[in-house]
Amino acid sequence: MQEINLLNISCPQTATLAPMAGVADTAYRILARKKGAVMTVSEMISAKGLCYDSKGSAFLCRITEQERPMGLQLFGSEPEFIAKATCLLQDYQPDWIDLNMGCPVPKVTNTGAGSALLKTPELAESCVKSAVKESSVPITVKMRIGWDSNTINAVEFAKLLESAGASALTVHGRTKQQLYSGKADWSVIQQVKQAVKIPVIGNGDIRNAQDCERMYEETGVDLVAVGRASYGNPWIFEEIDCYRKKLVYTAPTVQERMDMMLNHIQLILKFSEKPPEIAIREARKHASWYMTGLKFASAFRARCYQLSSYQEAEQLAEDFLKFNL
Repeated sequence: MQEINLLNISCPQTATLAPMAGVADTAYRILARKKGAVMTVSEMISAKGLCYDSKGSAFLCRITEQERPMGLQLFGSEPEFIAKATCLLQDYQPDWIDLNMGCPVPKVTNTGAGSALLKTPELAESCVKSAVKESSVPITVKMRIGWDSNTINAVEFAKLLESAGASALTVHGRTKQQLYSGKADWSVIQQVKQAVKIPVIGNGDIRNAQDCERMYEETGVDLVAVGRASYGNPWIFEEIDCYRKKLVYTAPTVQERMDMMLNHIQLILKFSEKPPEIAIREARKHASWYMTGLKFASAFRARCYQLSSYQEAEQLAEDFLKFNL
């Protein structure tokens, strides 16, 4: 396994954590890095919200040293706001700034942002140029392969963004219309990699270490990004690292899963800007994910979604262990 130089950062060619709005927050990113993710990216930050001094947008810009190397991800479709927001992000000292041109959810695409920019390549190009002009760090782009199966324009789009000054691209192998269903088309990711000179990160359908290895072999990407497969499973980065180094990987025990779940909840409570009684609600889905695939998980999942304190989480973990040890 070789080391690569990506965005002026030297790292092993294993896997990075994909940005995931509403999931990959500070706590999530810290645990991913701890278990071997080579980089992290923030949740989506509204360029316009940041320019209008939104507290929520500013909170998303926070970076801890435990998460680095880390990029901050902006979304928007107006070059003037992208430019101003890029200026504002310099104060947070990100290692790079990522422009989201891949989010498929209607509340983003209806504003012309996210994957809607695939339909307006010239506007996307202007957004990249505006960000590059104002940034002291590399500008990257997260994109999809097209709006739908009839308009797959990833190669042309990628070449345009490269010429606009993008330093790297992350390509999710689905169209906007697919959302997160169906199969990711890695052949288009390969075409993008062959068409540009800048680094390409591949994303989509990485469920385990074997999938990661196969993406490297089939697409030639510089790095692989893991998203949903890390739900309740930060060990996937450790698994990938071991597989690429030809080392034996040992899956976590049930005790280790519960210990990680409690650690995750502690971090959520520590880093949330909300009161503990509200922050614990954000931990509920994460708690349930740590039980996926284990015995009696369905019986305990309902309790996960009723958690109202850390003490209840401790009791939940204790009771779950009694049924699984």
